[in-house]
Amino acid sequence: MDPFTERTPRVVSAVKLQRGAERRKTGRFLAEGANSVTAALDTGRAEELFVTTDAAVRHADIVERALEGRVRVSPITDRAAKALGDTVTPPGLVAVCRTLDVPLADALSGTPRLLAVPVAINDPGNAGTVIRVADAVGADATVLAGDSVDPHNGKCVRSSAGSVFHLPIARERDVDSVLDAIAAAGMQVLATAADGEVDLDDADDLLARPTAWLFGNEAHGLDEALAARADHRVRIPIHGRAESLNLATAAAICLYSSARVQHRASGTTA
Repeated sequence: MDPFTERTPRVVSAVKLQRGAERRKTGRFLAEGANSVTAALDTGRAEELFVTTDAAVRHADIVERALEGRVRVSPITDRAAKALGDTVTPPGLVAVCRTLDVPLADALSGTPRLLAVPVAINDPGNAGTVIRVADAVGADATVLAGDSVDPHNGKCVRSSAGSVFHLPIARERDVDSVLDAIAAAGMQVLATAADGEVDLDDADDLLARPTAWLFGNEAHGLDEALAARADHRVRIPIHGRAESLNLATAAAICLYSSARVQHRASGTTA
């Protein structure tokens, strides 16, 4: 079988998935690179794997796993890989996957203990990093609230290193609805704030409770009205000369702090 080119209809259709409108229309998105493709295969979301000759040799185990899982494997040229990818040096390994976001009610089902809730997050790299951290600490879900980036964006998927496939991700534009649903689930809301009344270093009693962390927009932080709806506003102590922390770093510190306390309380290791 000759490799598909960038003009082959299947490749042309897949390239269109780089656009949000096409992803919404088809319920499909692209996962690029070994980490993301492996996670897609492990969770049964991959429907087709495009792979160059070189990548098929480098990642023979991934190709074999796809074949064993009855996922269609389609050879492609290097030019087709470049068209499908959004990196400077395409890895030559791209999977077409079913979209993965879930309704908010599903993300909050059961008895969640820890949520990451970025509000109006714009940068897909930051979104992917927050999702990756939430996965790493064992959070129950990530909720992208307000006018946030599409988690199926290529950079977001790549930055998550496969974590978008590992935990529930919900999107809800109405932030008030998100906060109401979190309260109904029996969780407290903690918001990061430079002038917060609670110091993170002194917050272990709070952190032991089921918690949803609100993280504000990269440029403007949390809207004052939203921050006021939080049960507590928490400041991250800065002992050096840095004026502030970026969103992904702040999220990592807060989520790991909660996980440390919660896991210690349950007798597990964070």
